[in-house]
Amino acid sequence: MQVAAQKIVVLGTGGTIAGTAGDASDNIGYTAAQVGVEQLLEAVPGLAKAAGDAMVAEQIAQVDSKDMEHAIWQRLAARCAAHLADPQVRGIVITHGTDTLEETAWFLRLVLDAHKPVVLTCAMRPATALAPDGPQNLLDAVAVATAAGARGVVAVAAGTVHGAHQVRKVHPYRVDAFDSGDGGPLGWVEEGAVRLARDWPAPEALHPQGGAAGDAAHWPRVEIVLSHAAASGRMVDLLLADGVDGLVVAATGNGTVHQALEAALLRAQAAGVAVRVTSRCPLGRVLPRPGDALQAEAEGLGAMKTRVSLLLELLAARRA
Repeated sequence: MQVAAQKIVVLGTGGTIAGTAGDASDNIGYTAAQVGVEQLLEAVPGLAKAAGDAMVAEQIAQVDSKDMEHAIWQRLAARCAAHLADPQVRGIVITHGTDTLEETAWFLRLVLDAHKPVVLTCAMRPATALAPDGPQNLLDAVAVATAAGARGVVAVAAGTVHGAHQVRKVHPYRVDAFDSGDGGPLGWVEEGAVRLARDWPAPEALHPQGGAAGDAAHWPRVEIVLSHAAASGRMVDLLLADGVDGLVVAATGNGTVHQALEAALLRAQAAGVAVRVTSRCPLGRVLPRPGDALQAEAEGLGAMKTRVSLLLELLAARRA
């Protein structure tokens, strides 16, 4: 007998959505990650009903997402995998800080077989704000998690649904702080109903969750460097001496790198460091050129997500 999937699991990790301030008018001087996930859910009228009165909460972490760590990613992925395998679970909602949401979303997209929806949501204002955005974002996230045919890792904020590949934070303060770049949003949530602009993302893991096993403290070290006017290779040389495993370059334009920085990157690559080049431009993607000595990231991921991809590539190679 097939069991109907009904339960919505909410995994809390902290963030502004769980933040508090001493003054309801203060939207920037708050402390993130103060309210437990169960308390957050109880404070949203109609949320349990929207989830079909079958909602459970689990606190995975309680951090400001600027302080996100690999060990939390690993724990979060493990709990997501367990819940995705449970036939009683219809979908997963993750409460997260905005600062590194795009990185967590991409990590989960790479390691999870998300044949059910895994929906990250957040807030730009703390829970104590005069007009907090977290409650509506939670309602919208549950609407996505319960939508017919929903699948894959997505993010929901300010009424917009973003795919994990495209989502990025583009504003430091306003409530509508995310967009999906050239690709555009996956869809929108309108009065509790999801309207799609394109199909749900593919659910298959590119790096299966087991590939992120082991002690996260000993995962490969991948750092990001920036090409800019008068850039030098000194930072790269120092990172090489310090044992870095991979480097992602936020390059100018179509993957162009200052000559001094490029020389240092080539030295690092010759010494066995994996190097990937992406663009610091907010739109578009790098178009590789024949003869490039450094490998370009050609999917328009940006430096932060390219770092996640390279990290998992190096992990996979280490276990091969």
